[in-house]
Amino acid sequence: MLDLLKYDFMQRALIVAVLVGLIAPVIGTFLVQRRLALLGDGIGHVALTGVALGYLTGNSPVVVALLVAGAAAVLIELIRVRARASGDVALALLFYGGIAGGLLLIGLTPGANSATLTAFLFGSVSSVSQEDVWVIIGLAVVVIAVIGYFGRELFVLCQDEEVARAHGLPVRLLSMVIAVTAALTVVLAMRVVGVLLVSALMVVPVAAAQQLTRSFRVTMALAVGIGVLCAVGGLSTTYYVDVAPGGAIVLLALAVFTVAVAVSRLIRGRRGAPRAPREEVEVAGAGTMPQTDRGSVST
Repeated sequence: MLDLLKYDFMQRALIVAVLVGLIAPVIGTFLVQRRLALLGDGIGHVALTGVALGYLTGNSPVVVALLVAGAAAVLIELIRVRARASGDVALALLFYGGIAGGLLLIGLTPGANSATLTAFLFGSVSSVSQEDVWVIIGLAVVVIAVIGYFGRELFVLCQDEEVARAHGLPVRLLSMVIAVTAALTVVLAMRVVGVLLVSALMVVPVAAAQQLTRSFRVTMALAVGIGVLCAVGGLSTTYYVDVAPGGAIVLLALAVFTVAVAVSRLIRGRRGAPRAPREEVEVAGAGTMPQTDRGSVST
């Protein structure tokens, strides 16, 4: 492991990998709870257009991808809310347009071709620059701050939207917060995992953690541990074996999920009883809302 730290590019990649492994499962916990597990995948497709636009305009691909992904997240949420019957079709068209737009714009960029997008599609440790590291650190701080500030409100929303509405929470605003934060996470992770696999790192560690715990807070904490372990482990694998880091990270996460399923079944078999249902949010009296300091998730 210490051999990795001899090289500057691996030091930068490891910093980003730890941040990705930390942030992606946190956002993924909220997405999975709201049954929006594939939202990150869709935003990743659209972020590819931002990457290509950055190359075309001579600006930072990461920064431009951030702006495009953020705008796409807002648009996706509006479509999801307002076009309930045909929303899935509209979102699919938006996702496909993101891939097509990226390929079209990169084709218009002098000296670039579709191979230029490979590092963003599948991840590339050697392509992480010092500028990228600072941008990604900034994004990680923003994501942590948002979750810390809106933590309890987001928890209530993800458990039951109608309960959140009954308590007077700004459901539309909170939904936008989740979508935009997911967009930030996608841009944060695409250098290491790649936009095609970033959604897996947001979902698979959460799915693995859910096999072993019923508490929302413990699930999130365990998912973060799994995410960091898989991100660092998968990245370390690419140092010794010439494979794409995104694939190594996701396959390692899937292996952890498989082990978690086996352990969960073994535990349930020994207890001789079916697994209890996952915890639900406590419903306070009508017109009331549990008062806690903003940012503390009491779950």
